[in-house]
Amino acid sequence: MIRNKKSLTPLAATFFLSGIWDLVAGIMYLFIIGTGRKIDNPPIDPFYSIFLGSFFICFAYLQFLSAFNIKRYAFNVGCLIIGRLFYVVLLFVYMGFVKDFPSTFWFTGIIDGAFTVLYVVFAIFGGLKTRDLFLPKAKPLLN
Repeated sequence: MIRNKKSLTPLAATFFLSGIWDLVAGIMYLFIIGTGRKIDNPPIDPFYSIFLGSFFICFAYLQFLSAFNIKRYAFNVGCLIIGRLFYVVLLFVYMGFVKDFPSTFWFTGIIDGAFTVLYVVFAIFGGLKTRDLFLPKAKPLLN
């Protein structure tokens, strides 16, 4: 069981900061990244960059609001652990093994990897269990 709310403050702060990171990514994908824009390597159709940007904005919103009640929304932390871990592994595999894939994104892999490690560390020190992160307790919809 979760010990106390105060011990989850570092996790909440990290979750909020990672929301800022995703907000920046969302803005970049919406306005800067995409073929024919300021950053177009690797090439990406503007539709897909806008599509990705909208997801990043949604992730940021989710993280901002979850950070204010991290105990209740610990499941969102678990979702981001899985998502960021998948992204980091996929990114470094592509940079290492796909010919001509630009290595300019290594810093995003490091930052997202650091957020993932901090989520896990702060969740453990905050008293969260694996179940809290990945299998939330369901409440009945109707009383």
